[in-house]
Parts: sequence; structure tokens; C-alpha cells
Amino acid sequence: MAALYDVPAPAKLNLFLHVVGRRPDGYHLLQTVFRFVDLCDTLDFETTADGSIERAGEGLAGLPAEQDLVLRAARDLQQATGTRRGARIRYDKRIPAGGGLGGGSSDAATTLVALNRLWGTGLTRAELMRLALPLGADVPVFVFGRAAFAQGVGEDLTAVDLPERAYWIVRPPAHVTTADVFCAPDLTRDSESVKIAVFTDWQIGRDAGDFFGRNDLEAVVFRQQPPIAALAQTMQDAGVEVRMTGSGSCLFAEFSDAAQAGMHRDRIIGKIENPLDRAIEGSWICQGLGDHPLLGWVAD
Repeated sequence: MAALYDVPAPAKLNLFLHVVGRRPDGYHLLQTVFRFVDLCDTLDFETTADGSIERAGEGLAGLPAEQDLVLRAARDLQQATGTRRGARIRYDKRIPAGGGLGGGSSDAATTLVALNRLWGTGLTRAELMRLALPLGADVPVFVFGRAAFAQGVGEDLTAVDLPERAYWIVRPPAHVTTADVFCAPDLTRDSESVKIAVFTDWQIGRDAGDFFGRNDLEAVVFRQQPPIAALAQTMQDAGVEVRMTGSGSCLFAEFSDAAQAGMHRDRIIGKIENPLDRAIEGSWICQGLGDHPLLGWVAD
């Protein structure tokens, strides 16, 4: 029985996120830069001869099979290639759901890449990216495999080189529904488009912790979810620039290395953590990645 074990699915950060328009079909047009970090889910894949797709593992409670992007990705790959092989897929989830870190999207992309390798279906990166887009706007970048300047609805990706950085990612005790954020009447949808050259030039000589642009979803989320706004303000007041990733709820700060990130984490948590009123539900020190760990698994 062929198998792949401990296959990584990294989280992502949106270093900025601008909503620059809306298509007639309701999809929002975005500009963002995606960066992978070394906070990862891992998945195990074992082939089955009968074509069945089965799932197991921690973190699946409350996720109906029909909403599971991993199952959809596996079945879409089956249908696109005509393979008769199936798979047993086991999840070990570390990326928190609903945090704006792209865990479900990353798991789906890793499934496409890993099963394409395991089943020997031989699709190229471009072909896998075409399968990825209907699964969600964030899925293609994980197949693309590089830090990327993204435009449109997630399909227009250009690789960018980013400096080595560490990140402190924090999750407040709040849940954000992405659909509610994008449907909010007070969401700004007319940010001015920026050119990738502007972002690239801005990076030259910048210090860790400087942020480009903004996250247009922050204002809506902060109004809807006071605990997120309160934690962001606490971090700002402690001298740490902070940004929300995706549609939240996770916030992140950027540092030159993990030691500096850990120092500021300990300093701030020591001041705000209260057993009777927890301001932070989760906290991670992560290293930014230049490439996806599975970049070399797919032919360009």
C-alpha cells in the first residue's frame, strides 16, 4: 500500500489586504501579499484500491463531510484525472479554524499536491491551481508554493521575495464569520489599486514590524468583535505594531527573529493575561517561510 505520512500544510498570513472592487457576481476583488509560516497542520495519505475517500483524525468535530475541503479536493482530483484510486486521509490539525490563517485552504492544497504525487496522476502546477480555485480563493496560493502578490479573486499570483522574519500570532477569544465581514455594508470596497513594484520598492531597507498598506477588513471586524479590537489596542499600547490576517480573528506582529518575538510576547502576555478574563486564546511564535514545503512536489 502506497502512503505519504506527516505531509505539511502551512498557515498563511496576509501582510496587507485591500478590497479594490466587486464583480457583478458578488465576488470581491482583492490585493494582498501571502506569506507562509511554519505553523502547520500535517496529513497522512494511504491509497485505497476501491476509490473510496475516507477521513479521520483530530480537529474534525463539527466539520460536516460535505463542507470538508480536503474531501472535495480529493474527489475533484479523482474526477479530473479519472483515477480509480482512493485514499484514507488522517488529519493532525494545529492551525486554529476561523482565524484567518488559511488552515482549511492549506489542507485542501496539500491534498491536491500529495495525492497527485501518490496516485501518479501527473498534473502540472497550473492544472492543480485550476482545480484549487473553485475550492476557495486562498487555495491556489498554497499550490503555487511561493510567497505571492495576489490580485483578482485569488487566481492572479506573482512570486515575491520577502526578508527573513519571525511572527507572533495571537488569537483572541472571538469567532469571525468571513461571509458576515464581506457582506457588511460598512466594508470599504474601493481601495486604490497598488502596483507590485510599489510593494517591492517599499520593502528595500524597511525595518521589521513596518507594515505596508492596511487590512481593509479590520475596521469591520473590530466593530463586530470588541475582544479583537481590545487585544489589538493593548498590543499597540505596548509598543508593538499589529495587524489582522485575512478576515480574522488572529492578529500578528512582525519581528526580526524568534528571540525578539518571544521577548515581546512574554512582556505583553505577562501584563494582560488574567485567569478570570483571558484576552488571548492562542499564541504562536512562527518563522516566515520563503517557499511552501511541498514546492518541489509539483512540476511547473
